[in-house]
Amino acid sequence: MENYMEITSVDQWKNVLEQSSEKPVVVFKHSTTCPVSAHAYGEFSAFEKLMDRYLVKVIENRPVSNEISIDLGIQHESPQAFVIANGEAIWNASHWKITKKELDKVTESL
Repeated sequence: MENYMEITSVDQWKNVLEQSSEKPVVVFKHSTTCPVSAHAYGEFSAFEKLMDRYLVKVIENRPVSNEISIDLGIQHESPQAFVIANGEAIWNASHWKITKKELDKVTESL
């Protein structure tokens, strides 16, 4: 069973961004056709800290992916992961830099 919720609309994304003011969240932008993204997805899925995690499929939900880039002021890449607190990305990484170990490390003090 997945340990995340999928964001499929801009309204859902805006709610997640607002929610990050109350507690940090993790968002993963995933390309369902990319082998590197498939590896990063495995790392994201293995991350088990008790915090809200969200997935955005970038091809299927391009408007959401674009809005995330605009709202966070970070150029789109995929795969891409963010830790968001108070409406801002306090950490982000892409491609092979997305690992369970790194997610554990960056969220350790949250």
